[in-house]
Amino acid sequence: MSVTPIRLFGDPVLRTPAEKVVDFDAELRRLVGDLTDTMLAAGGAGLAAPQLGVGLRVFTFHVDGVVGHLINPDLSLGEDEETGPEGCLSFPGLRFDTPRRTTLIARGQDLHGESVEIVGSALLARCIQHETDHLDGVLFIDRLDRDARREAMRVIRETEWGAVDPVVKVSPHGGAGGTAYGSAFGRRR
Repeated sequence: MSVTPIRLFGDPVLRTPAEKVVDFDAELRRLVGDLTDTMLAAGGAGLAAPQLGVGLRVFTFHVDGVVGHLINPDLSLGEDEETGPEGCLSFPGLRFDTPRRTTLIARGQDLHGESVEIVGSALLARCIQHETDHLDGVLFIDRLDRDARREAMRVIRETEWGAVDPVVKVSPHGGAGGTAYGSAFGRRR
């Protein structure tokens, strides 16, 4: 396993929906290891495969001392939502108040293709939504309202790496800034 460079905002891979994982093999185990090592080295709460340039539906998380991963996630979101500070390893050093649902149930698979269910609230729910958005080509700035997004882009343009305009997408997982399940992206695989 190794620490791998993280793709920054502006890299097209971050806007490309990831493909479903079908092979649960050594290469997948290596990817999860690289995601975990890179996330921990960067001090992040989560990291999705597209952030390492890999177009597969895989992410890792590190919340409340628990390190884990989820493959091919499918989310059922709770009704309540809150706006809270959120950052992203693809937007180094920046945080913006972002609306998210406060609870969820995430279903997916582990490294061996076995079914997994994660019931999350608070920071874990926020993290899983954020990372699943990455797998859909959606970035957290897409969830900001128009004025907040404009301010975020102003701040981003002032960074060394952020001299590009956003392409705004909508997550198929609904929630704040998103649409209902089955949006223009189509039903989940």
